[in-house]
Amino acid sequence: MKLSKLASEIAESPTLALNEEARLLRERGEAIIHLGIGEPKNKTPLAAILASAAKLSSGEVKYTPADGTLALKKAIIRYTEENYDRLVAPENVIVTNGAKQSLFNIFYSILNPQDEVIILAPYWVSYPEIVKMCLGRPVIVTPEDGTFTPRFEDIERAVTNYTRAIIVNSPNNPSGVVYPPELIEKLVNFCEPRGIYLVCDDIYHKLVFDRAQAVPAYRFSRREVEDSHILVVNGVAKVYGMTGFRVGWVIAPRQLVRVMTNVTAQTTSGVSPVSQAAAEGALNGLQNVVEALRLQIQNNREILLQEMKTFNGARLIKPQGTFYALPDLRAFKSNSVELSRFLLQKALVVTVPGKEFGMEGHIRLSISGSVKDVTEGIARIKWALDPTSPNEIYIGDKKMIRDWL
Repeated sequence: MKLSKLASEIAESPTLALNEEARLLRERGEAIIHLGIGEPKNKTPLAAILASAAKLSSGEVKYTPADGTLALKKAIIRYTEENYDRLVAPENVIVTNGAKQSLFNIFYSILNPQDEVIILAPYWVSYPEIVKMCLGRPVIVTPEDGTFTPRFEDIERAVTNYTRAIIVNSPNNPSGVVYPPELIEKLVNFCEPRGIYLVCDDIYHKLVFDRAQAVPAYRFSRREVEDSHILVVNGVAKVYGMTGFRVGWVIAPRQLVRVMTNVTAQTTSGVSPVSQAAAEGALNGLQNVVEALRLQIQNNREILLQEMKTFNGARLIKPQGTFYALPDLRAFKSNSVELSRFLLQKALVVTVPGKEFGMEGHIRLSISGSVKDVTEGIARIKWALDPTSPNEIYIGDKKMIRDWL
């Protein structure tokens, strides 16, 4: 069978194999704890349910405009004004099948073959692959000081004549770090006069703790959206816990939105009207659901930090946002894929290898589930790795004895 060189070069995710192994174990009745999945466990906001149900009940579930319904665009415009202090027009907004399609459409629309996109490690797993799918070249900038915050000087050094864009994801998946305002300001002042796009993946922007603030890049630009090289990606998946509705959007200059609309029209077509109605309902409804979710995750983070204090050999930089943590476990094993597989087989805990995020020797933990998931999951990981932890543990109704340390 002949396959395209481009498609064949897209990396296979080790997570898929781990998830499949976890599924088989669960089907056998094993007490799996999933600390790998990137979605909150909340219920869909009532306003979203009612709005989508009304659309279904109308029977008018037809094609939508490739760039999104005007009703949802109006809700996004108001959201942008309230959260970014920017007034945009409907022509500056495109609705997509999730924020992932937003990113793909952006890079498909701005990259020529071999153009470079600077990606700050740790990064979301799909960034490099999306760039490669659009014939671009990902350039990774990794902090060298043991933190998860890159230095501006290192980013600047990575820029070449081929640099077309820089991706910023703050709060950051997978580390939970919120980039300091000074770094965002420097990036804005560097990118805009040079015509380099600053792609801001703001999908977690309201999920922050300890009075941290994910300062929007727009704050440091005097340019109107139409003349700016700041592109903002957002959606309802994380902040509203509506991952299954697949609704994201981009705020961008009109010309770029027109091109991205053409890309959408020739690929997926417009987002389902039922999903768009749900997103509209969430944005227009009571916003206390966002704060309730934030507080739930913040409580889980406090429990995580408390549990990690007794984990000898593990190093954790305190997450300031999202629902992830990225502990450094190189003291136990440097190969994160092998480590995640070991934790699944021995402790029945699903994690994500740090290698996928550009951080080998780390694993990503999701704290979006229940308190029990967090406490028991960390207890099992400590039991499997930390020789100072008790030698016996109950996993489900089975008494397990550690015999490998």
